[in-house]
Amino acid sequence: MEGPGVRRRSNVGEPEESAGLGALTATHDKRIVSFILRRLLVIPLSVFVVVSAAFALVNLLPGNPAITIAGGFVTEERVAEIEEALGLNRSLGSRYIEYVKDLSKGDLGNSYYTDTPIIDELIERLPNSIELVVPAIAVAAGFGLILGGIAAYARRRVTERVSRLMITLTQSIPDFLLALILIYLVFFLLGWAPAPVGRLEISESKPEQISGFPLLDAALRGEWKILISLLHHMMLPVFALGFVYSAYFAKISRTTLAESLGSKQVEFARACGLSEWQVFRYAFLVARTPLLTYTAMLFGTLLGGAAIVETIFSWRGMGQWALEAMLKVDLPAIQGFVLVTGLSTLLIYLILDIIVMILDPRVKYP
Repeated sequence: MEGPGVRRRSNVGEPEESAGLGALTATHDKRIVSFILRRLLVIPLSVFVVVSAAFALVNLLPGNPAITIAGGFVTEERVAEIEEALGLNRSLGSRYIEYVKDLSKGDLGNSYYTDTPIIDELIERLPNSIELVVPAIAVAAGFGLILGGIAAYARRRVTERVSRLMITLTQSIPDFLLALILIYLVFFLLGWAPAPVGRLEISESKPEQISGFPLLDAALRGEWKILISLLHHMMLPVFALGFVYSAYFAKISRTTLAESLGSKQVEFARACGLSEWQVFRYAFLVARTPLLTYTAMLFGTLLGGAAIVETIFSWRGMGQWALEAMLKVDLPAIQGFVLVTGLSTLLIYLILDIIVMILDPRVKYP
């Protein structure tokens, strides 16, 4: 029995706390849905801006494609004939309207030189670039997080100095120079890597297309020999890009992890007896937002910015294709490249914003 002065412990607060947490979760979910809907409403305007920018930037480039196609020592009459055949003698306004109409039908035009539909070039080139960029970012993130984590955790120690030296070294080497060094060392001297002749040996053929991605198609069809060859040919270009861009991951992770490890929350966690591994995991969770942001930025950059590395390894990716098109002033190819990379970047940042909002409820977007 309870005495008159003894009060029974009440559990009334527990349902209230649960209800409060449920309300917060529901509010966060509503914010995410509202944000997605707002972004979806803005997408048509964003696509219009990307399409218009692709047309304007390309058509304002210096140089006349007709002169390039005709070659040297050509008459003005011949140049005029080529301009009329390609529609280059029309006004920018009429060409823009026709460009938008063709885009609405899924027609990106044909190359001035090969007469190949641009959409066919994109179907071939884009998967090659994605299968190069994604593993390269994974290598860069893994190596960079290790270097940055060591530099942040082992502050004012010899280990930190070594880590900082490695970060400086990786940042100072251009990717194309590292690619040439790797070809000389690993291919010519050691013979551990295949010749830089593309994605496969000259005697080998790509697997029959299912998804358009050679790695995935080889795995789906069970062509293991081709899959191993594809992976073998990826080794040097992936490492060349991943090693160089790991420096930026290392710098970001070093700065953010150092701030997290020096915060009062981490000091409290250590005072509560948490292990150093648990403390480091918490610090990494705090630093994940800027790392995700840089990952999205790097993907958009490398999708078309790995042109020299793709050329060195005969990769037939987006960057190599765009570089060749710019040298030839192939306007439809350049427009297709700018349009696809712009839309891809737009989609990546939309996905990034959603992921960041889900992972960190404190983030607010207008």
